[in-house]
Amino acid sequence: MSHRAAREAICRLGEQLVRRGFVSGAAGNISVRVPEGYLMTPTGAALDRLHRRDLSLVAIDGTHVSGNAPTKEAALHRAVYEARASANAVIHTHSIHAVAVTLLPEVNQADALPPLTPYYVMRVGHAPVIPYAPPGDPALAQTVGRAAAESRVVLLAHHGPVIAGTSLDDAANVLAELEETARLYLLVRNGSYRTLDEASVAALRERYPNG
Repeated sequence: MSHRAAREAICRLGEQLVRRGFVSGAAGNISVRVPEGYLMTPTGAALDRLHRRDLSLVAIDGTHVSGNAPTKEAALHRAVYEARASANAVIHTHSIHAVAVTLLPEVNQADALPPLTPYYVMRVGHAPVIPYAPPGDPALAQTVGRAAAESRVVLLAHHGPVIAGTSLDDAANVLAELEETARLYLLVRNGSYRTLDEASVAALRERYPNG
């Protein structure tokens, strides 16, 4: 993807994320892998009011090359790319239902959501929860990087999801599936509900590996 196309795609996705309620205000950040490093949304930027020229270009080693100062989560994005060679885009949001799941006392830290639907298994796979750390904390980036080596989705407790995709569209689709499953789980968790059986989950994970 050319720089111009990547910049346009980031700005377009930012508008979509706000419109769909996945972020609000100046929350959340987006990045794309490019030959020179990574294009990222700037710190403090409202995702529905991004300008192509303001996007930050960050070198592979983390050096700020051009554009406005990058998001405070730049190290987190870089850690995901370093952990997953297949990652060409990373999205971090404060999606309300995904955050709510991390606050539940019974949340499974290894995999926050049960396999309620086949599309959750196919598109998300697993969603481990990382204990709370302040935004921008270097130690948080290291922890996320280790988790991202095993899962394309990582949930930051009290904070929000970090999603790696083969493209921006792929990452956005995973985010949508995660948020819908989180909302579904919150609707049914206080009553009796059924998950997919183990054989069905195993068959889906074998056919659609996405760990």
